[in-house]
Amino acid sequence: MSVLVNHINELKAAEAFTKQSTVFDQLYNNDVIIQYKRERVREHILKYARPGCAMLELNCGSGEDAIYFAKKGFAVHATDASTGMLEVLKQKITKTGYNDEISFEECSFTELERLQVKQSFDYVYSNFGGLNCTSELEKVLSSLNAIVNTRGVVTLVVISKFCLWETLMLFKGKFKTAVRRLFSGKGRKAHVEGKFFKCWYYSPSFIKRHLQPHFDLLSVEGLCTIVPPSYIEKFGEKYPKALQYLKQKEDRLKDKWPWKFIGDYFIISIRKKI
Repeated sequence: MSVLVNHINELKAAEAFTKQSTVFDQLYNNDVIIQYKRERVREHILKYARPGCAMLELNCGSGEDAIYFAKKGFAVHATDASTGMLEVLKQKITKTGYNDEISFEECSFTELERLQVKQSFDYVYSNFGGLNCTSELEKVLSSLNAIVNTRGVVTLVVISKFCLWETLMLFKGKFKTAVRRLFSGKGRKAHVEGKFFKCWYYSPSFIKRHLQPHFDLLSVEGLCTIVPPSYIEKFGEKYPKALQYLKQKEDRLKDKWPWKFIGDYFIISIRKKI
């Protein structure tokens, strides 16, 4: 895929999420499985983040994670290509008073060399598959070495190439859903607020390979491996006891083979070498 075509795709994705920005929190903040996913990612990051470290967030969206980590005492520089999402974040910063803890700028993760904040970071993270909106993930990964401090950590939450729950859709006759990740080399069309753009799926090995030799793998966890994906609507609300049981199972198996590789997402953390 050419650089120009990929850039156009990123602009389409940014436009889609700008359109959704005014209702994004309303759509997702009350979904119990999405809240479970947020809790899992935040717990994972807190396991590796040193107190008071400087964080860079890629595809920050409406700023829910930036606000959370600011409350925990971290300095967060939040970035996104969506002007609408950044406007929502700006309003939240004003409302919560975290002006000193959170800064932000419009910047695509494929253009990190253009960051206006000229500093390196102790922690870089990206949540909820934002990085799947580019076919140039290797470009993003190659740019991290220059902006991550020695012993700094990178945590990425990426939509995986294989999802057990989606494959099981075969038994419901949903063939296209069941195999869409398996045959997605040229990207799969996504649809948000009437806008179309492409997404790509990646594996932990792809990320590990493109961050060598500067980073060491810390851990990989499956996310929504046993807990159903959030697009299985209202599962948590309809079956709260079942959801609690599945969460307990996933918590025990999240970093075990093969579970860490077959979730809706995977969480991968890597530390920069000395």
